[in-house]
Amino acid sequence: MNDSDVIPVASAERVLDLFTGVRLTPTQRRIAHSLVQHAGSAAFLSAAEVAELARVSQPSVTRFAMALGYDGYPALRRRLREFAVNPPADPPAPRGESRRGGRRPFAADNEMQRAIRAEARHLSMLADQLGERDRLTAAGTVLAGSDPLPVLGLRAAAPLANYFGFFAAKVRPDVRVLDNGGSLLPERLEQAREAGATALLAIVLPRYPREAVDALAQARALGLAVVLITDSALSPAAEHADLVLPTPVGDQLVFDLHAAPMAMAMVLLQAICDAAPGEAQRRLEQFERSASQRNVFID
Repeated sequence: MNDSDVIPVASAERVLDLFTGVRLTPTQRRIAHSLVQHAGSAAFLSAAEVAELARVSQPSVTRFAMALGYDGYPALRRRLREFAVNPPADPPAPRGESRRGGRRPFAADNEMQRAIRAEARHLSMLADQLGERDRLTAAGTVLAGSDPLPVLGLRAAAPLANYFGFFAAKVRPDVRVLDNGGSLLPERLEQAREAGATALLAIVLPRYPREAVDALAQARALGLAVVLITDSALSPAAEHADLVLPTPVGDQLVFDLHAAPMAMAMVLLQAICDAAPGEAQRRLEQFERSASQRNVFID
């Protein structure tokens, strides 16, 4: 490794600050990561060179700069050059150390470490949020009263909907995971309503699928109460929900991290069990007997 390959910690931090809190597409995140990884030379790269580093098209680099609020890539590059000309007032401490001594947990980390630490903060925020349990308890009660219980999750939210549905089926008699869009989705919502469903659990995560938002509007029109897990109370899906459980999503890697939404889903399932503890316990015991008879598990 030569000197041009070394990323000055302070420079990388200041470049990263440009993207913090901005919702970027996966392609745009690849560009952001490339700029952070080459922070020492980023201010002197052309749009074509950035595109080559990130393995994207040159127009994608232009759209990336505009997503950050700049007129184009030249304006963003001028901002990056300001970082090079005007270094931070305090010199960077040795890697992993603060200037006052002791461990500095975030500043010297690489982008992957920062993403995971941010996710840990999201979980901490979620734990604080759950100090007020009224909304969660209300959501659990609403969903526990629905038989069948439809669970909606499209595209990126589909694995989480299936994860929730797998465990919910252990304590609920009829859980219907709706993880495919298309013309069958409205039909499946109608069938669930006709079968007796009174509520819908929806998981809608960035980038919000239009079909999912349309399905929530249909569910409300059918008379279903909608409990929504989404990343923000300002999510476009929130206007179609009766109860919103906002849960942060990690956005510092090319694709989102969903540790907090997964935790929220399991906490919500606990609330459903708490709303009908007798039925939940009976069904869990029934499952354990069946699993034992079928020798499902090794232990």
